[in-house]
Amino acid sequence: MRLFAAVLLPPVAVDELAAAVDRLRALDEPGAGALRWTGRAGWHLTLAFMGEVDERQLPELRTRLARAAQRTEPFPLRLHGGGRFGRRVLWAGAAGGLDELRLLAERADAAARRSGIPMDEHRRYQAHLTLARARSETDLRGYVAELSDFDGTRWQVTELHLVRSNLPTSGAAGDQPRYETVGSWPLGRGAAEPGLVSKGGPQNP
Repeated sequence: MRLFAAVLLPPVAVDELAAAVDRLRALDEPGAGALRWTGRAGWHLTLAFMGEVDERQLPELRTRLARAAQRTEPFPLRLHGGGRFGRRVLWAGAAGGLDELRLLAERADAAARRSGIPMDEHRRYQAHLTLARARSETDLRGYVAELSDFDGTRWQVTELHLVRSNLPTSGAAGDQPRYETVGSWPLGRGAAEPGLVSKGGPQNP
């Protein structure tokens, strides 16, 4: 199954982002027709993308992600501004507890690696939520400028989620992946201590 760890958005953040995206889609920018916009169901902050994971690895992965969550205290976050990756990807950014978000991402990545899941080369985490992808090289600067004043309502991140991505099978234009949450763990020391113990004592994710 195709999995990733993520922070999910509360309804108020989704509604605010939807209003901002409506304004973006109304812009008369060159190359607008080349953009494929993501939908509400796909709005999340990916922490660690794991790709295809063998079902036999899930028990250890769940245990290690639980410990990663338990070691990370809840923190504030809000959607803020935006940017682009080259001329192909437009994204919304985040503000608030970015150090804590980055730490949670690193712990989720480590949990996957120590569960035997091959991960991409480690890079410094950058919080972003993909809004659109371009089919070809497209000038995205007008969209980034429009996002510069976007500042969403702050919420408290209290859970780490493991999400399954089901790729489209219909082949229809505009068909998007379906996302299914397959695990959730509360953040903070108040969470139950997961029981992954070896002869050498507890193992950290």
